[in-house]
Amino acid sequence: MASALSNIQPRRFIKLPKVKDRTGLSTTEIYRRIADGRFPAQITLGPKSVVWDESEIIAWMDDRIAESRAVA
Repeated sequence: MASALSNIQPRRFIKLPKVKDRTGLSTTEIYRRIADGRFPAQITLGPKSVVWDESEIIAWMDDRIAESRAVA
């Protein structure tokens, strides 16, 4: 049982600057895509604090790569 748990990656929250850096999208474009349902939504931690689940951002990027390669 312990070996199965050791393979699980812990969740990591990342803030907007890191999301922008990883995706190359602007703040406006990120929120536009969230509103359209085309980007992972932010997670509210408090009244003035939002983060994203890093694994959801990576999965979104992987999907964009797969779509791009399938079209080409």
